[in-house]
Amino acid sequence: MPVIHPPTALPAAVLELPEMVEALRTRDFGTVFRLAREHTGISYQKLAAECGIKPDRVGALARGQGRVETYDKIATIADALRVPGHMVGLAPRPWETSTTLRRRDVLAAGAVGLAAALPEVLPPSVPQRVGASDVSRLRKRAARMRRLDDVLGGGDTYRLYVAEYQHTKRTLRVSSYSASVGRQLLALAAEQAQQAGWAAFDGGQEKEAASLYRESRSAAEDAGAEDLARNALAYLAYQATGADPRAAAVIAAHSCDAITERTPATVRALLWERCAWAHAVAGDPGGTEEALLKARAALHAEDASDPQPAWSEWVDDVELDIMAGRCWTQLRRPLRAVPLLVRGLGQFDETHARDASLYSTWLAEAYTAAGEVEEAAQVTARAWELADGVASARPRRRIEQVVSALALDHGAVPAVAELVERTA
Repeated sequence: MPVIHPPTALPAAVLELPEMVEALRTRDFGTVFRLAREHTGISYQKLAAECGIKPDRVGALARGQGRVETYDKIATIADALRVPGHMVGLAPRPWETSTTLRRRDVLAAGAVGLAAALPEVLPPSVPQRVGASDVSRLRKRAARMRRLDDVLGGGDTYRLYVAEYQHTKRTLRVSSYSASVGRQLLALAAEQAQQAGWAAFDGGQEKEAASLYRESRSAAEDAGAEDLARNALAYLAYQATGADPRAAAVIAAHSCDAITERTPATVRALLWERCAWAHAVAGDPGGTEEALLKARAALHAEDASDPQPAWSEWVDDVELDIMAGRCWTQLRRPLRAVPLLVRGLGQFDETHARDASLYSTWLAEAYTAAGEVEEAAQVTARAWELADGVASARPRRRIEQVVSALALDHGAVPAVAELVERTA
């Protein structure tokens, strides 16, 4: 059966215009319509008819008035203009017949499509009276929302996580509840503030992240949730490593000081691994190794099989392999770092593009330190591919650093020159 193209289908040359690519990425359809008319002569009347939008609405959008936000309308416009789904954050459209789409492209497009719909995922209404069952339901919701961080960057999830946190804060202000339920709500708010802070940090909003971590610590302390308070402190230490490594090491060590036998195994491991990273950035191999050993011991302790808090249950041996590899890369110990990073990265599937991209940059650094420059260039190129379309500032920053270092020290190596050109 022949493929029927609508009269508003845009030529590939127009879709590839840098301004068009950016407008589609940000779903600025007013600019999309304006560029379509300028470069193809398609009238706003025809665009309106094919896209199911009133003509005056198309004109208003082109003048910068309003935005298209709903999934259905975005999909309709993409189909009418024959815009590939990945360019607007959708899964491949039914008319896309190319068999060369890579699996990761499909997965990434689906993730970004989910991100486009996140503003529609609104918190539940605030009840007049809150009981323990209500808090339990909100905790389960928070656990589900937290899983979005596995496949999406902080630039996509930040607003959602902040909205969830603000909803709990409002519940604390306007609802009635017992003292016990109030403490549970405060602990939930502390969890949500940490998740929102992490998304802010991942999205490059450093000040917002620090503020949310401090709010989390305060709420956790008020709730008597000592583990959450220490984790907030560990988050602050992790963020501070870039500005003041020695101060970060002190903060991280302080977060571990109050660990007791009652502290869950995954929480102990999480606190110790962040302490290890702070020591590594501060240039302290002894402190790094001691903290890594304690983190690993916590994961394999007898109580590790007990139920763990939802906010720390993701910590496992793969996570510790990655963190240990990063630490030894930071300390210029590539013979220790490479096997750990290779083993850890081998456990990531392609839906975890952000983390695989980010952690690959440390593997590239370790290969460089070991004199394997071509391998470093290859790993960095793969990291660059994985980071494409991920709303996270951290992989991009790391890739820029690694490429710059390779270009400075090994720019004459053909593989490095190709990498520099490819990522320019």
